Amino acid sequence: MKISLINHGCAKNLVDSELILGILDKNGYEVTLNEDEADIVIINTCSFIHDAEKESVHSILEMIDKGKKVIVAGCLSQKHKEELKEAIPELSGMIGTSNLYDIVKVIKKITGGNKYESLVNDKPQYIYPEDIKRQQITVGASSYLKIGEGCNYQCGYCIIPKLRGKYISRPIENIVKEANELVDKGVTEIILIAQDTSSYGIDLYGKQALPELLEELNKIENLSWIRIMYAYPTQMTDRLIEAIANLDKVVKYVDIPLQHSHPRVLESMKRPVMDYKKLIQKIRNKIPGVSVRTSLIVGYPGETEEEFEHLYNFVKDVKFDRMGAFEYSREKGTYSDTLSGQIPAKVKKQRRKKLMELQQKISLENNQKYINKNLKCIVEGYTNDGTIILRSEHDAPEIDGLVYATSEQEVVPGDIETVKITNADEYDLFGEIVE
Repeated sequence: MKISLINHGCAKNLVDSELILGILDKNGYEVTLNEDEADIVIINTCSFIHDAEKESVHSILEMIDKGKKVIVAGCLSQKHKEELKEAIPELSGMIGTSNLYDIVKVIKKITGGNKYESLVNDKPQYIYPEDIKRQQITVGASSYLKIGEGCNYQCGYCIIPKLRGKYISRPIENIVKEANELVDKGVTEIILIAQDTSSYGIDLYGKQALPELLEELNKIENLSWIRIMYAYPTQMTDRLIEAIANLDKVVKYVDIPLQHSHPRVLESMKRPVMDYKKLIQKIRNKIPGVSVRTSLIVGYPGETEEEFEHLYNFVKDVKFDRMGAFEYSREKGTYSDTLSGQIPAKVKKQRRKKLMELQQKISLENNQKYINKNLKCIVEGYTNDGTIILRSEHDAPEIDGLVYATSEQEVVPGDIETVKITNADEYDLFGEIVE
């Protein structure tokens, strides 16, 4: 009997998928990356927004059509367990977001003759399976490292706390051990992830412990870069900013989703109402050469034209190095679902387009500043025509830009090279590797 796995959603889901594969491996199951060969297909689903749900459901139906026994894992099963089984009666099994170990029980029941087996905790409480070795799906110079799970915030548009439970940090020593294992496999960049990395340690040590964790990771030999994703505005403490500025392996990159700029909208989103311009200026002053990324939501219920203009002008003034804008997605079970003043889809689309067009101009100006400068970049691979694909420390994998370069010498994926930038467009840089 062969088992395959399809992963949807964020990097945090990817780590869960790799852990599920590790659990299967430890229990002696044969895993295949080819779904056509598999008897059972596990689909790790995303349920953050409606489009992500549709993509996950499409995968489920496709595998059922191919005659596979399908087990649904992740956020979709946690959110819609009864409705999902009613809608797709052919499902063979389900596990919730905090039931990773239960995958073995479900498989045993299904292969033992049960038509359907579901193990989904009503109240998720994620415990990282520390005794399991991740079986990595993605092989490369960079690897995600989950430092915590769950979320204690209650943002108005977000279903994640209901699907993932309260914030639970992993002990520093366990994270450092896993980081060392990844580096031994050839990983040179570690990307720290959680629903909110900046709250790391508060539950475990009674205080923010991300600076201490960074100090320990910074000591690992043969590790080149440490990147932090998903920081929360109120947790960008002086200690954390100093750690990013002073530790040589921590890349000068701050990913801080702000969501909006207008005080009324932020209040309605249940987000911190604070002077974000001042915060960004402080980060830029204290971390020389930093690249600041943010994510913003347009079309939140009740967002007026004036409030959107406030956001537009905020982006114009701050000039984020990297920015993503998303149309508000109405999700059942969230506070914002109950609000009046839902914005028409057409208006949301227009607002996002206007904001992204502005950001493209800003991004081009930012990128042009690198022309004739040398940048440290990590080698990702080669294009078909032999151009080298790299990524600068100012860019996270999959969401930010790339650097395309030529070289007289052969280079190895994972190595850090110096690239002299000769050209730039809105998102990518072009140059040549210098000795």
